[in-house]
Amino acid sequence: MATRQSGPVGRPRGFDAEETLERAMLVFWEHGYEGASLAMLTEAMGISTTSMYAAFGNKEELFRKAVERYTEGPSAYLARALGEPTAAGVAAAILAGVIHTTTRPAHPQGCLGVQGALATGDSGQPARDLLAAWRNDGCTRVRERFQRAADDGDLPPGADPVVLARYVTTLAFGIAVQAASGVGRDELQAMADAALRTWPLTP
Repeated sequence: MATRQSGPVGRPRGFDAEETLERAMLVFWEHGYEGASLAMLTEAMGISTTSMYAAFGNKEELFRKAVERYTEGPSAYLARALGEPTAAGVAAAILAGVIHTTTRPAHPQGCLGVQGALATGDSGQPARDLLAAWRNDGCTRVRERFQRAADDGDLPPGADPVVLARYVTTLAFGIAVQAASGVGRDELQAMADAALRTWPLTP
């Protein structure tokens, strides 16, 4: 549930913390951790720097909260995809989800989790580490799902869940980079469809 923040005269009378965090997430998504200045963030959020620190902590903590919101919002397609009944369905849903998320009109292109802190100085190391862990966690979840598929006979003997998980997530991350470069949804989907034609078939 959204919370309301208020302060003395001279500060905003109140703001929706969830909506404010959503705006911060969009700034980080578009500009990356280092490219998103405090002035840019507070202007987008509609609050003062003092209010930002009071509600969300410093920039690093705000970024961490923004990544959590991204995981629960734009990147929630991963959790849904893992619920598909077959490994092939999981792979297709992941790629469809990343294409939809990274090419949405009126939203930043690409993926916050892939590009948000790739090129940062020493001050951005915690953000780089956070996103590396975020990507690795996603790959681990896919690997565990594919391992269950292998155990259930949904993947043929010899199919390696580790390799398949890395294949699908690397493809998804590559799609995100291409989307950020302006490649359109139809072209990305055609590429994903071509990749999935090589998917291991059950015996």
